[in-house]
Amino acid sequence: MTERGTQIDGDRRLLEFRTYEEYLDSLVTVVDLCYLRSTTIARSVAELGYRCIGETLTKQEFNRRLTAVQNLLHPIRGPYEICSELIKPVSDLHRELALRERGNRLGTLTTIVFLRHLTRYGFEVSGYIDYRQRLNAEDWTSYFQGRKRLWPSPTDLAYYHWRMGKTVCNDTPNFHPFIDPGEGLVFKNLHDRTTISIDNFQRSPGTSTTRVDVSSDNYEQVVLYDHVVRRRL
Repeated sequence: MTERGTQIDGDRRLLEFRTYEEYLDSLVTVVDLCYLRSTTIARSVAELGYRCIGETLTKQEFNRRLTAVQNLLHPIRGPYEICSELIKPVSDLHRELALRERGNRLGTLTTIVFLRHLTRYGFEVSGYIDYRQRLNAEDWTSYFQGRKRLWPSPTDLAYYHWRMGKTVCNDTPNFHPFIDPGEGLVFKNLHDRTTISIDNFQRSPGTSTTRVDVSSDNYEQVVLYDHVVRRRL
């Protein structure tokens, strides 16, 4: 947000011009064109400052200020921008997710987050979240600051709502969920084709995969399944 009266606030008017020439044309009057009979000459007169109260921007200054106000109003987020940097973790879960953010953004690691919560009426809501997918789809600054609570949704890898009797499984860009007759719910990593088993009785959830239980006051249960993506030969 910009403050009224500042240079950036005043430079908002530059957004209506696509080019420097359009900016100069806005300073040219009908009388100028009538006497000078040339758009090029009229623009040159305007560029010299004879048709503007205050300063007339040079082409370099125009481009610089226009870019500045565009970047402020519509910031460009880098492909590997780390939201958790410089934010002090507010819980063990936020700390663990922050440690995994860079790997998931780079694609060297894919993490599945299992959350189980009981509502105040005793109904269970749980789900498996593709962490990398959610990182790419949302701004996680509010999550890491603790202002927004991470919650499973019907669009995640798997979702269960006891009161509504709703169970959903979805493919994501990183995983394909399926039911195995022997292991139950299994997630197949689409990058290296390995599978992740969430069976609590399994010694290991799968090749290159580890399971981490995280204590949390906000959830009944939190489990992270970290899979190191293997390079294809």
